[in-house]
Amino acid sequence: MIVDCATYRDGRRVSAPEDLSDALEEARSCGDPSAFLWLGLFEPEPDELDLVAHEFGLHPLAVEDAVSAHQRPKLEHYKGSTFLVFKTLLEADPHHSLQLGEISVFLGENFVVTVRHGGANPLTGVRNRVEADPELLQIGPSAVLYAVADLIVDSYSSYSQLMQDSIDALETEVFSPSRGDYGGPIYALKRNAIVFARAVVPLVMPTKALVAGQEERIAKETEPYFRDVADHVLRATDAAREWNELLDHMLDADRSRVSVQQNDDMRRISAWAAILAVPTAIAGIYGMNFDNMPELHWHYSYYVVLGVMATACVTLYVLLKRAKWL
Repeated sequence: MIVDCATYRDGRRVSAPEDLSDALEEARSCGDPSAFLWLGLFEPEPDELDLVAHEFGLHPLAVEDAVSAHQRPKLEHYKGSTFLVFKTLLEADPHHSLQLGEISVFLGENFVVTVRHGGANPLTGVRNRVEADPELLQIGPSAVLYAVADLIVDSYSSYSQLMQDSIDALETEVFSPSRGDYGGPIYALKRNAIVFARAVVPLVMPTKALVAGQEERIAKETEPYFRDVADHVLRATDAAREWNELLDHMLDADRSRVSVQQNDDMRRISAWAAILAVPTAIAGIYGMNFDNMPELHWHYSYYVVLGVMATACVTLYVLLKRAKWL
């Protein structure tokens, strides 16, 4: 569905005709190089986006990608427009499963079309932000692209900080003396780190291209802004790689700790088995030689045997305790 549609001229919003073709024609024919049309769509139906593609001359392959909303972040060039895809983060809590949304941007000479899928990063705030900055709006459609990209990478930075805090807290628990099962939490954070990497790592090359001045539809005035965006993307990418390495080390440490705990448990079990083997062996001998039991020939022999059994068990306990098996 259409969320908003407006024409911008001289850095300010002006009323746009309801018909998209007329609105685009007005932006192109007004004689103002800063004039452009910004059309915002949210999860449009294929027929609706086909109509927009016909009016704006969008390439069918790019339109198909915008409808399916299962693309990796990328930048592609078509006749009449440049197509960019950004991934948005649908979950802000690192302890919950991270899901990705998507924002596609069609950038033309006198228009910009944004297509959003998923509930993350609504662009109403972006539109209000750029409309409050006439100097930025005067740059043209690439100013809108910057504002959209800046919103998305800022969400990456926020999630990165939350993720880092969660990993630091879990690392403290993993290496603490307390015992616990940390395999599940580590795997959950690692999954989120991988999903996060899918959103930011492929975005490195597109943002570098925007900074390098290779895009004819990117105004020179916006290149410093895109340098900031590219820097945020690189930092998020480095963070994602560091998380994966750190979580791998934490997982190895947790496995080692569990293995040590299991060895300690086996030693304790073996120690108690050895202690209990002494009275078991003596009682077994009694059971096989009933006629030769000492108490049948000496009244106090039964107590002596119990004393020998107790002494042997205590001696074994002390020795095993000193060997730290108990």
